[in-house]
Amino acid sequence: MKRQLITIGESLHASIPETGKIMKELNKLGSDAYCAPSKQLDYIRALIESQTGDGANYIAVNVDSFGEDELQVAVGMMREYVTLIRKCGRGVPVCIDSSNDDVLTAGLKEWYNTAERVKPPLVNSVKIYTADKILPLKKDFDFSFVGLLLSEKASAGPGISSSVAEMHELARQILDAAVGQYGFKSEQIFFDPMVFPLAIDMPMQPGVPGHTYRTFQTIKKIKTDRQMQGVHCVLGVSNCAADLPGRKIGVCRAYVAKAMEYGLDAAIVNVAHRYGQVEAAADLLELVDAYAKMDGSPERTDRAMQLMGKFCREIRTTAR
Repeated sequence: MKRQLITIGESLHASIPETGKIMKELNKLGSDAYCAPSKQLDYIRALIESQTGDGANYIAVNVDSFGEDELQVAVGMMREYVTLIRKCGRGVPVCIDSSNDDVLTAGLKEWYNTAERVKPPLVNSVKIYTADKILPLKKDFDFSFVGLLLSEKASAGPGISSSVAEMHELARQILDAAVGQYGFKSEQIFFDPMVFPLAIDMPMQPGVPGHTYRTFQTIKKIKTDRQMQGVHCVLGVSNCAADLPGRKIGVCRAYVAKAMEYGLDAAIVNVAHRYGQVEAAADLLELVDAYAKMDGSPERTDRAMQLMGKFCREIRTTAR
């Protein structure tokens, strides 16, 4: 029987141009913007309801771009959107998505600011160096969380630089703290080894594995670790197709299918595309597989580069 993918709807994200535009317009409508009738509010409610209808297990919301100059704007907006998801999401829990701990905390508290019985939300994300700020909230609020496998050193540098062993060790440390200190269950933990765009996934040094290889191998290592049984692995899949000239949905579908072979069981996606359910194209599976096997050897690096070149040429030829 085919494993069911846990899906986290990504469509309510301020970085998406049209959605961000509507969010901005809605926020300018005044103090009753999130309850008074308007075409902007109708748009947001429809976006929430459509993701619920498409079977999302969580509905993510990210308003970070509104807090770049003033954090309290993002904090206030997160509270409003969490409330909207609670009211319009037909029981589907929110995924509170932010790089700022204050925004995460505000969203978590708002989710439970009701007399209604609600399902535990998902908090995205916790890093090893922010765990002591977010995980203690478990004492007062039940929630699952995404553990981003990024060290403080790596977060300050260019790109994703951790090895498979380093990311696995970060996962072990987060698991030990979450379960041992704060009372989380293993199934409440989603580890994210991060997606890197295939278009620029090219080793900078000879013999160094590609990012996709490291991501997939980290998933495999976590999911086959007997001491980590029950945890989930999650990826923000859309990033894999960034900068590609076309067939982005197909590439994402192939990426999910291939990652599931390594143990992926959750994904942040556009749920309307039914990733993990619709069969991926054979040529795109071949392309993703080449990157998944790019272990640093010249042969496998050349293979991935050749397939990417072929993919891009075919897209451009078709577009003429």
